[in-house]
Amino acid sequence: MLSLFRRYPGRIFVVFLLNLCSVLLTILVFLLIEPFCKILFHVSMQDLSPVTSFFMNRMLPWLHFDSGTLPLFGLLLLALLLYFLKDFFTYASQWVMASMRSHLLMTLRNEVYDKILNLPIGYFNSRQRGDVVSRAVNDTQEVEHTTLTSLRSFMTDPVTLLIFLVALFMINAPLTIFSLLLMPLAFFIISRMSKRLRRQTRASKERLGSMLSHVEESVGGLRIIKSFNAQRNAKAVFDRLNDDFTDVQTRIYRRTDLASPLSEFLGVTIVMIVLVVGGNMVLANKMNLTAEMFITYIAMFTQVIEPLKSLSTAGANYRRGLAALDRVHELLNADEQIPEAENSIAVDTFRDSLRFDHLTFSYGESPVIRDVSFEICRGEMVALVGASGAGKSTLTDLVERFYDPTDGRILLDGIDIREYRLHDYRSLFALVSQDVVLFNDTLYRNVTMGRMDIPEEEVMRALEVANLGEFVSSLPDGLRHAVGDRGLNLSGGQRQRISIARAVVRNTPILILDEATSAMDTESEKSVQEALDRVMKDRTVLVVAHRLSTIRHADRIIVLENGRVVETGTHEELLARAGVYRSMIESGEGVKVGE
Repeated sequence: MLSLFRRYPGRIFVVFLLNLCSVLLTILVFLLIEPFCKILFHVSMQDLSPVTSFFMNRMLPWLHFDSGTLPLFGLLLLALLLYFLKDFFTYASQWVMASMRSHLLMTLRNEVYDKILNLPIGYFNSRQRGDVVSRAVNDTQEVEHTTLTSLRSFMTDPVTLLIFLVALFMINAPLTIFSLLLMPLAFFIISRMSKRLRRQTRASKERLGSMLSHVEESVGGLRIIKSFNAQRNAKAVFDRLNDDFTDVQTRIYRRTDLASPLSEFLGVTIVMIVLVVGGNMVLANKMNLTAEMFITYIAMFTQVIEPLKSLSTAGANYRRGLAALDRVHELLNADEQIPEAENSIAVDTFRDSLRFDHLTFSYGESPVIRDVSFEICRGEMVALVGASGAGKSTLTDLVERFYDPTDGRILLDGIDIREYRLHDYRSLFALVSQDVVLFNDTLYRNVTMGRMDIPEEEVMRALEVANLGEFVSSLPDGLRHAVGDRGLNLSGGQRQRISIARAVVRNTPILILDEATSAMDTESEKSVQEALDRVMKDRTVLVVAHRLSTIRHADRIIVLENGRVVETGTHEELLARAGVYRSMIESGEGVKVGE
């Protein structure tokens, strides 16, 4: 948080100056109590206390308080004017703080989202997506509601306290010292009360993340839930998560809400003690404390209670906000795990080959890929087949550097891919996968994926290559048609062909097809396969497929079993070999025949 605030030194200085002016004007208003009392009770103005004379003669020298000619009505108008100016400076301070807080929160959200985009795929495999969303949205908002609000109090209230205490010392130092001795007790009680807030708030945020994850899963799997009549079970899970969250949140509210009345009670108690001690001093005529100045002292001392109360509430809120800030901090400092070489090499073309050199990879302790070696030459179509869990999709993830290998290398044109600039290297690939991700945006934006420099005519040609030309022409809005949340307004085949159009627009030398037709009916597969045939022409293709129609024309087929390469050859060669590939076809495991 301090690193964020260092970006606004000018605004912080302006806030400090405005608060200083506001507090000084407040001091002047309260010091008017003494001349007001003297005028009201017909006491001579010639013997104003030293502190009143000090402030008035330096800050309002033209009023000549010691002349005794200032009328009561003029004094009241002066108090109103000073209070108006005090409120003006207070509002100006809050006005500057408002823009700083909003901009700081915007910066924090931008940094969190940018971090999410740069985190490796593996980070999300081991975490609930709802928890990540909660950190990016709810936790940053909690920082705004608690931490930033508290920091505003921390920036303004200490200035108020300091100046008021200086004025109180000038009025009567012994009584102020006595008052200060009582305050540490109040702070100790309040700090003990709010000590557990940070830990409780962190538990609350974790429960909220679990609840959001369950909601996300339920929305995504609503058809399955309804089909299996599992609504009662899903609701029971949500109710349990919601009850846990509500229980922790209730305890947090009770503890936070206790801070303000407790601090107020302790403050009033201190005021009462000061009234008794100071009153006795006035009655005994000790330490030159007149009745008028004692009234002024008590009025000013009550103003010390409000910032103390505000600081105690801010302290409790700050502990809540720190728990949210901790979670945001963990996300921002998560290891991105895909480092870029210090002197990385620019790359914009694929010339020769992509070679897997004794590649080994594991997500945990057990390897998923074991000592895999093979080569894909430029212009080749190479298919990866194998039973579920054989490591096919993991290999494609390694090719695109979503992960780095545990051991071994992947070489592009003879150079380890870790030596290339990551952005340049990934620009060589286009991916068409089984799980098509469409965004709640227009058809044009879903095809271009954020590139606004692509002409609509080029996007339309790409959609025609993907067998979507007639469909788009039939839409009232054409390329401006909104595909809806996750593209659910479209059929599975249409969504898949949009992903193919993305690959066409991207126009990369290497194409990765990850089970692009495995979940389609025969009619949809035919249309998609025709589009794929057009896209694959004159490209290097790495295809992961279950359907025989997709892979039988591959230049080479790599057969994987338990993360190892067990066979390599063309479709005919592998059939004649009567090995694992032929067994897979005959049993239907890993390759579906006749489709």
